[in-house]
Amino acid sequence: MGKGMIGPAGTRACALKRGMQAAALMAGLVGGLAMTTGVVLAQGVADAQPFAGRPIDGVTIRIINPSTDAAFNTRIEDSVRRALGIFPGTTFSQDRLNFALGAARRNASIGDVSYDTLPTASGGVDVAVAVTLRDGAQPDEGRGFLLTGNSSDFPLAFDRGGSYLKFKLDAFALYYGNNNAWYGRPDLMLAGNPLAQGTPAGRGYDDWVEGYLHYGVYGITPVSESVSLYGGLSAITSASVGQELFTDATRSYTFFEDAYIGLVGGNVDDAGNRLTFNLSAGRQRFTLANGFLIANTAANGEERAALQANARWSSDLLVLGQVAYNNTKVEAFYLDPDELPLLDSKTRYAGLNLETRPTNGLMLGASYVTVPESKANYFGPTGTIAGGRKGLQVYDLRFTYQPNPAGASGPFFGGEIARQSNRNFDMDARAGYAEIGYNFADAKWSPSVSYRLAYFSGDDPATASFERWDPMLSGGSGEQWVQGANHFKVFQDSNVIAQRIQARLKVAPKVELVPQFWVFKADQLNNIGGNPALSFLTDDDLGYEANLTVKWFASRHTYVHGHIAYTAPGKGVKAALGGNAKDWLSAMVFVRYAF
Repeated sequence: MGKGMIGPAGTRACALKRGMQAAALMAGLVGGLAMTTGVVLAQGVADAQPFAGRPIDGVTIRIINPSTDAAFNTRIEDSVRRALGIFPGTTFSQDRLNFALGAARRNASIGDVSYDTLPTASGGVDVAVAVTLRDGAQPDEGRGFLLTGNSSDFPLAFDRGGSYLKFKLDAFALYYGNNNAWYGRPDLMLAGNPLAQGTPAGRGYDDWVEGYLHYGVYGITPVSESVSLYGGLSAITSASVGQELFTDATRSYTFFEDAYIGLVGGNVDDAGNRLTFNLSAGRQRFTLANGFLIANTAANGEERAALQANARWSSDLLVLGQVAYNNTKVEAFYLDPDELPLLDSKTRYAGLNLETRPTNGLMLGASYVTVPESKANYFGPTGTIAGGRKGLQVYDLRFTYQPNPAGASGPFFGGEIARQSNRNFDMDARAGYAEIGYNFADAKWSPSVSYRLAYFSGDDPATASFERWDPMLSGGSGEQWVQGANHFKVFQDSNVIAQRIQARLKVAPKVELVPQFWVFKADQLNNIGGNPALSFLTDDDLGYEANLTVKWFASRHTYVHGHIAYTAPGKGVKAALGGNAKDWLSAMVFVRYAF
């Protein structure tokens, strides 16, 4: 974006540098888009719900005590499938699955329905449903301590006739350590950052612990034969102790997390066609498709603590409508993310999303997102405000293709392309990715190996348009759009070209290893809008990272996650930090126990 750049080349260069310095200072001090985006999305490595948002690769239903009548057993399995309403290709949600189990138990012949989850080599999840038939002489008295008076039924309060009420309690504890955080230069990397208080992590080894309790109640009850009313209400108490990335202050915080209500329903006709709908509103978590555009709908850290634990995901308000017919889904949403009060940009999002699976293994998707309200600004290379986020329009097309069935050996592919414009000024930002991989399902550890190239445009000072990609709420987990455990905290998904080689190794039925290697380049040397310390790049070499994630799905209630990452700054980063940037090593482990 080069408006106002006139005169001899030397004069233009000096003016450009002075303008970039002014813009960097402005962004750092007033908390404009440059810093609010970078700080808020410093979260993202940990996700205590390891299967949330993953595609369901397989659903198996097994009757533990089958009758001698094979036809009767088949009818029971079919009724459970209809009630669950989950099929390969749909997105996994633990809360929604628990609600569906309540609907499945409405069959008078079923005594109990439970499930287990296992990771798949392709990154999805297998859901194994176990059905226990009721003894014909036993009346349907239901389950739950409100019905039985038995405290051992906790956390299940009520489960009878399709009505289901359950208490939720998630306990989470995390240890995190850094050696040379911020490449050993927090004095430069955190200059002007309003979140930096006291003594942040920096040169040498620093560590801290975080934890939270997520507690609440969730339930569903039938309104009619094919429609149910559901809702959830919960709160989170979080705390941090030690020297974390931005501060050494000990903090704790309690506030509501989920607070939503919804209607869900549908039916399956005799031909097997599935029509389902879901309407909901309130505080709840939302991920658009694969998280390329929207995933982190709540912010952590600062007064809320639990920066790396990612305790909070629920937006301040999500109004969501979804309709699906067989393999085609349409959804419309209005989203008010839960931003930190200190950095609240008052941004609202609205959009439409379409996904369809026209043939086995192929998914096609398209999205449109717009920003009707926002106070966030974009900074141009001359130090002036180029425009505001209000009026942003995003057009997105994507696909994934896996020719072979889930769990079988074979290649897989994915790609996405998106463009951003703005109703109020000249904006033309681009982003996209292409991925290719192969599943070796029959080999030892069932390895899956992939290569992904991702591009997020930067702003070219020589053009009239503003071209820096706005990452919005992109993120999620380290296998979605948190690109590098350490590097993501420095250089978010904007003005970057990222190459990733990733493997997924299932070393045991419930143990998964995910090694990654990253190469990062800048699209433009003008990096106004990112970390102010890196506003002036003399080289597009941003750095390299190797990391390893270990996941142990010990049980449906217990999950253990470990991560180690080593990041080397590139020539461009070293020069911007005065030539003495250090390599950054981080390590993290957490344990989650959930009823």
